[in-house]
Amino acid sequence: MNAAIDFEHAVAQEEHLLFAPGAEQQWLMQYLPLVKRIVGQLSLQANQVLDREDMEQIGLMGLLEGLRRYGTPDEHFASFAALRIRGAILDELRRLDWRPRQVRQQVHRTRDEIRKLTRQLGRVPSEAEILEYTGLDEQGYQAFLLAESSEAIESLDALLQDGHDQFASNETGIEERVIKERLLTQALSQLDERERLVLTLYYQYELSLKEIALVLEVSDARVCQLSKQALNKACRYLTERN
Repeated sequence: MNAAIDFEHAVAQEEHLLFAPGAEQQWLMQYLPLVKRIVGQLSLQANQVLDREDMEQIGLMGLLEGLRRYGTPDEHFASFAALRIRGAILDELRRLDWRPRQVRQQVHRTRDEIRKLTRQLGRVPSEAEILEYTGLDEQGYQAFLLAESSEAIESLDALLQDGHDQFASNETGIEERVIKERLLTQALSQLDERERLVLTLYYQYELSLKEIALVLEVSDARVCQLSKQALNKACRYLTERN
């Protein structure tokens, strides 16, 4: 797939008045590693429809939009820009309907089966019990957990972005950053220590789920469970407060 956005042309067509000629390009190149880190985070769930080059192009457009809203970057700009970069990529994935219908249906069926098993047992089932009940193999269960985590990540990102849109439609970039950090801090306060660590590593340190599993010394399946649990709690809190 070829990227729909000609990034260099877009920059050339609209030079922001806050910056001297060529300054935007310099800032974009300085923060390119941030784009690459976020693409690395999302590539596992997105590579079915977007390759890394396409994702980087879209992420750069998100960075450019963030730069023009924020103004001259300072030490806080990276955390502000990260949400813009992630949002641009996730928006494109949603536009492309990146999960085939068959995959979505399988995820829903598996989720329903796990809920049924949980009701029958009166407790959270173990991984072995889930595999036996659903008929999934280890690889299929890992794919299910990743899909669940991906959906939860998209939901939290959307809520954080909605928080911006609700409170910061006429705000400066610095004020937007404060709002985003306040929303995320409030959501994190609802979590236990390990759940909070998972989201901190994901959002503030831009680690992938696989990298978080290595840091916590748990399996990929376990970190997917932890991230989904944490994300759902954070989403529920942000939904209720709105």
